Amino acid sequence: MPRMGVDTRNRRIQHAVVRLILDRGLGAGAPLPTETELMADLGVSRNSVREALKALQALDIVEIRHGYGTYVGRASLAPLVDGLTFRALALRDGEAGALAEILQVREVLEEGLILRVAEAVTEERLDALDSVLERMEGAVGEEFGELDREFGELLYDSLGSALVPELLGVFREVSRRVSGEIGERGGLAPASEVRVGRYRGVVAALRRRDVEGARRALTGGA
Repeated sequence: MPRMGVDTRNRRIQHAVVRLILDRGLGAGAPLPTETELMADLGVSRNSVREALKALQALDIVEIRHGYGTYVGRASLAPLVDGLTFRALALRDGEAGALAEILQVREVLEEGLILRVAEAVTEERLDALDSVLERMEGAVGEEFGELDREFGELLYDSLGSALVPELLGVFREVSRRVSGEIGERGGLAPASEVRVGRYRGVVAALRRRDVEGARRALTGGA
């Protein structure tokens, strides 16, 4: 019971710091008030402030620069990667289920977005996508992962949303980590050839302005 009280207080202080950042309109890289100022503003102890800031740093909401102070973080989605990877591996229903769950979410996101991409993608962008696919042929490991990321960014940045490629990047990195972990255990191998084949089908369908064909190619549907 005492632990629950400490956790609740810590979350309350975290929320108060976030509220302070938002109310003052502080952007990424902006300095936060000092620990002493936060103690006075929030009416809490130094240890409470430090615990809350450490928790927010793990979420990339603040950045603690030892010897310099605390600054507003980038609030990226990177912290999701470790949590989702752990969840997939720890709560899996068999080795195949660990990867399938992550890929399912990723494909649902991509399936919805590809319909909008088809309306905005240009021939120049499609040529650039083909170039990435040529480099993906035969690529393995980190090189394949980097090219997979590049392909996704090229495909979806025509939507003009910074959140879309970052969110898809989270699931792309998680699927890479999970498939790598399973491969090390002698289970499933990363299906890089399957993904390249799907991407080629997507680009070909987009050139024909075949929206439904692009969706089917992306998800491996008939």
